[in-house]
Amino acid sequence: MANYTTADIKALREKTGAGMLDVKKALDEADGDAEKAIEIIRVKGLKGIAKREGRAASAGLIAAKVVDSADGTDGADSGEGQVGVLVEINAETDFVAKNEKFIDFAAKVLDAAVASGAETAEALAEVEVDGSTVKELTDSMQAVIGEKIVVRRVARLVAPRVETYLHRTNPDLPAQVAVLVGTDEAAAEVAHDVAMHIAAYSPLYLTREDVPAEVVDKERAIAEETTRAEGKPEKAIPRIVEGRLGGYFKENCLVDQAYAKDPKTTVDKVVKATGGKLTGFVRFRVGA
Repeated sequence: MANYTTADIKALREKTGAGMLDVKKALDEADGDAEKAIEIIRVKGLKGIAKREGRAASAGLIAAKVVDSADGTDGADSGEGQVGVLVEINAETDFVAKNEKFIDFAAKVLDAAVASGAETAEALAEVEVDGSTVKELTDSMQAVIGEKIVVRRVARLVAPRVETYLHRTNPDLPAQVAVLVGTDEAAAEVAHDVAMHIAAYSPLYLTREDVPAEVVDKERAIAEETTRAEGKPEKAIPRIVEGRLGGYFKENCLVDQAYAKDPKTTVDKVVKATGGKLTGFVRFRVGA
């Protein structure tokens, strides 16, 4: 029997992120040699990538970074102030999500996204990092950890000022919710509070004007159908429908939402009180 201890198993799990059974098998095969066991895990992991393709990866983390525009974009956005970048990276289990190797991998992918200007996961996959592409690094991580790992999505936000907020839904895990908020200089003073509001209230759009026409038409049709089904007077239907449509905007448009820190006012009024404005936002939640 191979010579290793429970502590050796724990150390190797923490180092590789692999499952307990896989670690024990690797140590048995390596006769207790930890370094050789890591190589075995990696080789077997590479062989198993195809098998993992159909598995769900809904755990993971979101990494965020804000840099001056000259450091995080090509010349197209120069002079715009700052660039914020979010990257969501998924794994199959929370155990891997909090693994140091996975977190370090996420940081490397985030840096690649910032430096390259990639705006999609597909573009980011082809970015070179230390002589390999992000896709190749991802495959290597799958091989070592033994789970499906996916660089799921990327977002970039350019504004005079960009604020980021990361929220841990579980204190034992990395950030599961992340927000970027773009403002002008004046509104920067309330940007952090607005970012926290966005994390909690999940708006879909910045303003009513940003809601796609087809969404407005659908909501109006639903409101009208509901109102007629309730037997409301015909003359009152247009007013009721518009009122219900307004309720949809107040629920889903950031500037119309009741402000988290003071529900008696709105996000719009809080921002306007600074003399500034919001220019955009992005919100990611792992797996959503």
